[in-house]
Amino acid sequence: MAGGGFAAEFPASDYGGSLTTSVIVTCIMAASGGLIFGYDIGISGGVTTMESFLRSFFPSVLKKMAEAKQDDEYCMYDSQALTAFTSSLYVAGLAASLAAGRLTKAVGRQTIMLLGGALFFTGATVNASAANVEMLILGRILLGFGVGFTNQAAPVYLAEVSPARWRGAFTTGFQFFIGVGVVAANLTNYGAARLRSWGWRLSLGLAAAPACVFILGALLIPDTPSSLLHRGMPIDTARAALRRLRGSSADVDAELNDIARAAEDARRNEEGAFARMVLGRRYRPQLAMAVAIPLFQQLTGVTVVAFFAPVLFRTVGFGSDGALVGAVILGCVNLASILVSAFTVDRLGRRKLFIVGGAQMIICQVAVAWIMGAKIGADGEAAMPKGYAAAVLVLMCAFSAGFGLSWGPLSWIIPGEIFPVEVRSAGQAISVAVNLGCTFVQTQLFLAMLCRFKFATFAYFAAWVVVMTAFVAAFLPETKGVPLESMASVWEHHWYWARFIADDNRADNSKVNINIR
Repeated sequence: MAGGGFAAEFPASDYGGSLTTSVIVTCIMAASGGLIFGYDIGISGGVTTMESFLRSFFPSVLKKMAEAKQDDEYCMYDSQALTAFTSSLYVAGLAASLAAGRLTKAVGRQTIMLLGGALFFTGATVNASAANVEMLILGRILLGFGVGFTNQAAPVYLAEVSPARWRGAFTTGFQFFIGVGVVAANLTNYGAARLRSWGWRLSLGLAAAPACVFILGALLIPDTPSSLLHRGMPIDTARAALRRLRGSSADVDAELNDIARAAEDARRNEEGAFARMVLGRRYRPQLAMAVAIPLFQQLTGVTVVAFFAPVLFRTVGFGSDGALVGAVILGCVNLASILVSAFTVDRLGRRKLFIVGGAQMIICQVAVAWIMGAKIGADGEAAMPKGYAAAVLVLMCAFSAGFGLSWGPLSWIIPGEIFPVEVRSAGQAISVAVNLGCTFVQTQLFLAMLCRFKFATFAYFAAWVVVMTAFVAAFLPETKGVPLESMASVWEHHWYWARFIADDNRADNSKVNINIR
C-alpha cells in the first residue's frame, strides 16, 4: 500500500529455483553458529547457582544466600562481581562484531564464521581450566570474540544463500540453534550439578563441543555468491556456488546478474559504509531498524530470564534441582515455539508474528508481576505457595513461547535481510553490536534490578513490550518473499520511510543538475 499504509505487498520471487538438498544442508551448517551463543546463554546462569563454583570464585555470594533465607529472596544473588562473569562476554562481543563488519568484505563471511568458532573453542578451554577469577574473565572475553564474529556473519550468510520464498524459515534456523544450545546447556547443568566439586568445569568446558560442530560446518560450506563477487572473485566462481545452491531448474544467470549489479554498486560505494549508514538519509530506515530491533529484543527481558532462569525459579521457591529442571522446561518450550515460527514466518509474514508474540509476552509478564507481588511481597520475606510457583513456571513458559514465535527469530531475520549489499556488513555489525551491548547492560543490572524493583521488574519489561509492539505495527514494513536485491522498494512504498528515500533522491538530482550546469 503506497503512501498511507503500514506495509506494501510485493510478489515473491526465487528466480524459479527449487528447494535443493544443497541449500538445506548449507543453511543448517551456517545456522549451527547459533549453538555457541545459545550454549553460553544457558550455561552461565546454571553455573552461577552451583555451590562449588561460587565457593571457588564468589564466596561472598554463598554467604549472602545463607543470609537471604531469613532476609530477602530477591537479593540473594545481587553481586556485581558475579554478573561481571556473565556480562564480560558481551563487551568483547560488541567490539568483535564491529571489527567483523570491516573484516568481512576482505576475507568473506565463511572465514569470519571459522574465526568465531575457533575463538569460542579457545575461550571454552580457558574457562574449564580456570584457577582464578582473572582466568574466568579472560575465557569469557575470548568467548565474546567468538560470539561477536559468529553473530555478525551467520545471519547475513543465511539471508544471502536462502531463496527469497523461504528466507524467513532458513534464517529462523539461527534462532532455532540458539534454542538447541540453551536446552543442551541446561541439561548439562542439571547433570553437572551432581558432580559437586568439578561439575562447573564440565559445564564450561563442554562449550567446546558446539564450537567444534560449527567449525566443521563452516569448513564444509562455500562463501556466498554475493560475498564472492563483492570481494572481486571471478564470476564463474560465484555462478558455480549459486548453481549448487539453486539447482538446475533455476534461472541462475538472472539471479547472478542482479547480485553482480548490487555487488558492483557496493564496490563503487563501499568506502565509509559505517559513516553513510549513520549520516545518509537513504539508509535512515535500515539504521532505525538496526538499532531498534535488537534493542527492543533485549528489552523484552528474555535474555536475562534465560541467563538467570535458575535464579528466578530459586527466588519463587523451587529447590536447586527444581530450578534447573524449570530452566530445561523453559528452553524446550522456547525451542518448540521457534519451530512453529519457522513454518509460519513465510506464510503469515513478519509483522503479524511480531504483534501476536508481543501481546502474549505482555499478558504473561503482567501476570508474573502480579503473582510475585501478591505472594512474595515487596520485602521478599514471604514464601511462595507451591501452586503459585508452578503458575509462575507456566506463565514463564508461555512468555518464552511468545518470544520464540516472534522476537527471537525475527530479531535475526529482519537485520539480516533489510540492508543493501553496499552497507550489509556494516549494518549487521551495528545490529549485533547493539544487541550485545544491550545484553551486557541487562546482564550486569538484572540481579540488582530484581533486588530493588522486586516483582515490578516484570512489569517494567512488559511496558517495554507494549512500546516495541506499537513501534513494529507503525514502522516496520512487511518483507516476506521480497528478494534482497529488491528490498529498497519496501521502504519507498512505506507511509513514513518513503520521505527519506524521496529526499535523498532529490538531493542526488540536485547534484546532477549542478554538475551539468
